[in-house]
Amino acid sequence: MNETPIEVPSGVSVAIVAPGGYVEDPVAYERGLTRLEALGCRTKSFYEPEGKFQRFGGSDDTRLAQLHDAASDADTKIILALRGGYGTTRLLDWIDYELLASSGKLLVGHSDLTALQLALLAKTGAASFSGPMLWPDFGREDVSDFTHYHFWRCLMQRTHTVFAQYEDNPSISASGMLWGGNLAMLTHLLGSEYFPKVEKGILFLEDISEHPYRVERMMIQLMRAGVIDRQSAVVLGDFSGYQLNAYDNGYDFNAMLTYLRAQTATPILAGLPYGHIRDKATLVIGSQAEVMSMDGRFHLTMSAYPSL
Repeated sequence: MNETPIEVPSGVSVAIVAPGGYVEDPVAYERGLTRLEALGCRTKSFYEPEGKFQRFGGSDDTRLAQLHDAASDADTKIILALRGGYGTTRLLDWIDYELLASSGKLLVGHSDLTALQLALLAKTGAASFSGPMLWPDFGREDVSDFTHYHFWRCLMQRTHTVFAQYEDNPSISASGMLWGGNLAMLTHLLGSEYFPKVEKGILFLEDISEHPYRVERMMIQLMRAGVIDRQSAVVLGDFSGYQLNAYDNGYDFNAMLTYLRAQTATPILAGLPYGHIRDKATLVIGSQAEVMSMDGRFHLTMSAYPSL
């Protein structure tokens, strides 16, 4: 699905940071920078490919410094995560959340970056953008017009709407703070000081390569902790990359979804174009949101968030 190209403000400064993993393909890394620059952005990478450490984009101290240096950089408008993977969790106890919140920078990424975004919300209430990263979204050969359109439109305006559909979604109208991200990372923070205490919010979730029973297990944990019942609605994005087999005997994502819906009065929608997929929407963690669903179609509207 393609969208009409949107004109990006010339000269927007984008800082690249690597709080998690590194990019294995140097060509893809450079292609991502080139693509941003072709849009009129000025890029400043605090990530150094030759500085990777084990499976990370640098040592813990180096990756922490990248975040703080980008937040302190006067020219930077957008702090864009290099990629996901793993590593942000290791930094949470040492991040200067007030620096990030007061910097006015728009923090963007998803997957592993969910840990930082939710911690930032819990500590300061500051908004951030769960959206594309340098890799794979800007650095891939088959770049997605859908992803880029929704990303730039979301960042450039104070309200943004995403449309979706999924068979058998309940008809609802709900509003509240939008929050969430990667399910595994969100569940990982449960019970810690980095888990936001959101009441009557709209919780969005996605994950990759997690069998439906593992998704169910994490969702049950959130239910038993009271998180799901405290929300106005839950909206599920993409949960692909897993394999079913004969042992499942018909237990698939839809069977799991039917079971979850029977366990809570909180409405659960599915089909949001968001997650580890080529065509992904950008969602604003900490924004005010409204979701309306009818006849399998729904739209999610975000407002009251910072923009360029």
